[in-house]
Parts: sequence; C-alpha cells; structure tokens
Amino acid sequence: MKKIIFKNFLRETTIFFLLSCSSVALIVWVIQAVNYLGFVTEDGHGFKVYFLYTLLSLPKIFNEILPFMFFFAVFFTLVKYEDQNQTLIFWSNGIKKSDFLNIIIKYSFIFLILQSLMNIFLVPLTQDKARSFIRQSNVDFLPSLVKPKKFMDTVEKLTIYVDKKNELGLFENIVIKDTYNSNDSRIIYAKTGSFSQLNDQNFLILNQGKILNINKGKTTVINFNRTQLNLSEYGSKTTKYPKLQEVNVFVLYKCLFQPKDQRTQIMLGDKNEFGFQCSHEPKKLDNLSQELFSRVFKPLYIPLLAIVSALLLIKSKNSVGYSNFKIKIFVIGVILISFSEILTKFFSYNFNKSFLLMVIPILLSMIFYFYFYKQSLTSSK
Repeated sequence: MKKIIFKNFLRETTIFFLLSCSSVALIVWVIQAVNYLGFVTEDGHGFKVYFLYTLLSLPKIFNEILPFMFFFAVFFTLVKYEDQNQTLIFWSNGIKKSDFLNIIIKYSFIFLILQSLMNIFLVPLTQDKARSFIRQSNVDFLPSLVKPKKFMDTVEKLTIYVDKKNELGLFENIVIKDTYNSNDSRIIYAKTGSFSQLNDQNFLILNQGKILNINKGKTTVINFNRTQLNLSEYGSKTTKYPKLQEVNVFVLYKCLFQPKDQRTQIMLGDKNEFGFQCSHEPKKLDNLSQELFSRVFKPLYIPLLAIVSALLLIKSKNSVGYSNFKIKIFVIGVILISFSEILTKFFSYNFNKSFLLMVIPILLSMIFYFYFYKQSLTSSK
C-alpha cells in the first residue's frame, strides 16, 4: 500500500513539474528571443545564428527556474492531496508523516543531481557553443542595416555613412572609416557603391573615389575607379570572448586552486584563440570563487526546499489558520530561493567565509527537519 501511494505521489509531482516547468521555460525563452532580435536588427547576424543562439539558451533557462518549479510542484501536489482528503487516507492506513517526508527528501536528490549536472557541465557547454556561433558569424544582414543619412557602426572598427540611395539601387556619396588601431586607420570616399555577395561572403563594391591611409599621423591618398571591401574580414561588436559563466568548471578549478607561481593563461574557444588569464588578483579570484562555488553548492538548497514544502503535512485543512499556514510555507520557500541566489554573490577566495556559506543550506535543512519531526509527533498525540 505504501509503495503504491508513494509512487502515485511521485508520478503526479513529476508530471506537474514537467508541465509547469516546460510552460514557464517556454514563456521566458520567447521573451528572451524577442530581446535577442538585436543580433539581427542591430548587430547584423543572420537568422540562423539568432535561432541557434536563442535555442541554446533553453538549458540555462530551465536550470534557473528548476528550484522554484520543484518547490512549487511538491507544494501544489501536497495542497491538492490535503484538499481532496487523500492525506487523511494515508494516515489512516498507518503511513507516518516522517516516512512521507523521507520519501520527498529522497525524491529531491534526483533534482539535486540533475541541477548539479546542468550547473557543472550542460549549461556552460551550451552557453559556450552559443557564443561560438557569434564568433563564426559573418554579419549576414549587414547590407540591410545601411540606411541613408545614418552612421552604421555595427561592424567592429568600421563605420559606414551613405548620403542617399538612387533609383538604380546604388548608394551615393559613401564615406567609410576603417580603424586598424589607435595609430592606423583609413578613410574611404566613393561616389557610388553597392553590396554584392560571392561564395557566402558580403562585399561592398565602391566606384570612383579616394582612400586616405593614415599611418602614425602621416596621410597618403590613393584614387580609384573601382574597388571592393570584403566585409567578411570584419566582425560584429557582439562579445566574442567567453564569459565566466561559459568557462568549463575544470578550468575554473585549475585557475582557482593551482599555485600562484603556476597560474598561466589557458586558451579557450573553438580554435584556442581566446586566452583566459588565471590571475591572482583578489577581485578576480573572488569572481572565480563565486562562479565555481555557486555551480557546485547552489543545488544543496533543493533538499531544503523539499523539507519546507513537506511542512504542509503538519496541519490538516480543518486546523485553525491552515490558509495562512499555506501562505507562510510558500513565502518561506520563495525567500529561501532568493536567499540562495543572493548568497552566491558573497562567495570569495576566503575559504572560511565560503565554507560558512556552503553549510548554511545543510544547517537550515537540519533545523527544518527536526522542526517537522517535533511538530509531527505533537500532532499525532
């Protein structure tokens, strides 16, 4: 009998979790996808890059909402059982409240492992993969971003201005500034020009103009009848370097715990073109600590949320103040979820301080567990 009851509870909770989590994740994903439209309208990336980038943000969204949706799923199922008098049937069949609590805690460890795997492996991997599409993009929609009477500086180190577009579809009076570095640049003026595509690469064809090469204050002028600018050589201003959230956990661990005299630059990216500097500066070490410890220890709040939601078993719907009790339990759960997010910002390279933050969810779990056990004994008398 116990096994059947517990299996039904876990099945209903899991189904509700999957449905609610999928719905919320989809809503958040759509909102983010709208925000990411700037990749096309402002940065000139193609729709393929936009779609792949937004699609790979789903694991991160799912991971972020997982603790709350788990808490809400257990909370909702227990409230439903109480409203339908099913919990009363459980107690009448000799099921102890402590046994029910232990089942919920064991169930929570599935989600603890799931979020740990996502935190440590899946989310950084998909975020880095999404960034790789930005790195490989050749700003396909750049031609559509050039408008008359407007400066277009979407492309890194390149600014394009056109006066107007004639009836033949040609841009007139084009001015381009191409900045190589702080000392070297060139300014190109052309009477007319147009965009052309060859072998999936965009070219700007320029007619009748001048090129002013500026090299350390010295200027040389070159006249031309026709020239072309290969836009595939330029990249978007979108950040291409891996962010801290996209760095592999083993790289973070190596940077954080290797001896100071051995901290070097670790190469990242698809072709190892980006260097991740393992600095021993206190601020950077604290940032590394926050990222590493939050990935590893934030899932520890899931069993705590399971215990808090299980406090609903202490009172029946016929008890005085049951409605207020439900609200209090829900508020406590939301506060703990917010608390877990806030505390990750206080992780630091100081081990004593970080250790205290690590044990907080364990201590709170023990406190709520003993409170539940004490209250369940009192209510059974």
